[in-house]
Amino acid sequence: MLHALYFNKQPKQGYGDGMGFDWSVQYNNRHVETGTFNLERKRTKPSFLPAIEGDSLAVLSAYLLNSLRFGKVNKYISNTNVFEHAGKYYSVAENHIPQEIDISTLGTLGDWDMNGAWNRPFTSHPKRAPGTGELVIIGIDAIKPFMELGIVSADGRRLLHKVDIKLNRCSLCHEIGVTQRYNVIMDFPVTIDIYRLLLGGPLIKFNKESYARIGVMPRYGDSDSIQWFNVELSCAFHIFNCFEDADEVVVRGCRAQESIIPGPNVGLNNSKRFSRRPKPLRVSDRENVNSNSIAEEEEKEAGFLFSRTYEWRLNMKTGDVKERNVTGKEFSVDFPIINGNFTGLRNKFGYAQVVDSSASSKAGPVKIKYGCLSKLYFDEPNDNGDKFSPGSGRCEDAIKVEYHDFGGNIFCSGATFVPRQGGLEEDDGWLITFVHNERTDISQVHIIDCKNVSGEPVAKITLPSRETGAGCSPLEEFV
Repeated sequence: MLHALYFNKQPKQGYGDGMGFDWSVQYNNRHVETGTFNLERKRTKPSFLPAIEGDSLAVLSAYLLNSLRFGKVNKYISNTNVFEHAGKYYSVAENHIPQEIDISTLGTLGDWDMNGAWNRPFTSHPKRAPGTGELVIIGIDAIKPFMELGIVSADGRRLLHKVDIKLNRCSLCHEIGVTQRYNVIMDFPVTIDIYRLLLGGPLIKFNKESYARIGVMPRYGDSDSIQWFNVELSCAFHIFNCFEDADEVVVRGCRAQESIIPGPNVGLNNSKRFSRRPKPLRVSDRENVNSNSIAEEEEKEAGFLFSRTYEWRLNMKTGDVKERNVTGKEFSVDFPIINGNFTGLRNKFGYAQVVDSSASSKAGPVKIKYGCLSKLYFDEPNDNGDKFSPGSGRCEDAIKVEYHDFGGNIFCSGATFVPRQGGLEEDDGWLITFVHNERTDISQVHIIDCKNVSGEPVAKITLPSRETGAGCSPLEEFV
């Protein structure tokens, strides 16, 4: 389901030009009408069996029954991201191609396959190449070719380039990176393997005995032109940004020591999953906590499933790799965003959601709750000048981080950065996020000034409902 707010302003009566405005806000929500959604709607009930998680027999049975009944092994969920290209808007999840959306009504206009040129799944996080406006995409599949990369024209009408990356495994690669000259490919050991499933193993698995690497590929290169860099074994799904710095390609992302994709039985013991990991601190508590006070043994075990801000520096001339944590271990972040105007370019700021592991440990199976937003100052040390203990010989310098805490029992969804029109600085804009108060069961949209992230939102907009059927409802006022 897509959710949208529409803002309109009109000059206040009795004021001169530019002296004051009246704002009206409308809210709309609507399901993305994929082919499988329409099929289930005709049947007036959910019909597809889940075919991703579970033991091998359950997944194989779901594949078989879904194929026999509907000719498809899986439902097209389209629930992961919304992006814009060439003035058009798309909803996407990487088990299918995107659906074009009418932004004014949230109606689904149809699948976007670039006139038949793209016939495989589509990454949830495509990237616009700096300078050209072309869209860089990837698509993974459980059968060969495991990954293909494509480049879509700036006008969105043509697929200009399509190449098989020639991986020897299906890495669950969730995001592509770009710089001014390169594409950045994350080949990490969370894999999808049909043959493993047939032999009784899991469909998705983090292989601790395997390898992790990052590939740097010229924009219009092929598989032979990729320079691969072996990195420490880990799991990285989301990228803040990539950019070129002299001879180095710098990749900043959210990295966990093990897979953030749970196994089939993780839901049986969600409390244990979180209980032995450091809990994110409320803003009021952080000032009084010494990050070095965590016991050494806890440090070894802490946060294997929690991702933190991480940096890889890949030297294109020497082949050397430098990697480090750029924030400490007292909190975990994910779903990073930046000012999109700096995609592929050196940037100073990043924003991410902060995990509340205490609340997450009490939630249902595999649910993670986010109680804060963070602003990361990549070029500034933390206020106290502290350094976290080196790990594996790496210097782990703490950068400055600022927090926006929503308060107890209030949790946010993915945030969006909206740049200020005419703004000159990278952080001149707003973070906008939907939040839900579990104590009052009220949903709001918060608009946060990025230059004052720790301050009160500039607006809190109370929604008329949490999740209802399609329909546009006007809001009376900002709360």
